[in-house]
Amino acid sequence: AETLRQLDHYAKVLSMPKNHLIERALKTYFEKLKRAEFEYSFKKAAGDAEILAMAEDGLEDYLKMIIEA
Repeated sequence: AETLRQLDHYAKVLSMPKNHLIERALKTYFEKLKRAEFEYSFKKAAGDAEILAMAEDGLEDYLKMIIEA
């Protein structure tokens, strides 16, 4: 009930249809979820020695490509 009251309030304040407000809110929420997933996977990978070694090898190759270009 409170959520619907807030939706009504902000739709009026922003002069925006409720469905557009809901769509924007969901897009923002999904972006935050995606960032949280990336953050979790990076933190998990940071503790993995094999992943770290692969990343370091990749950076070395990248630097070689830049230097040779």
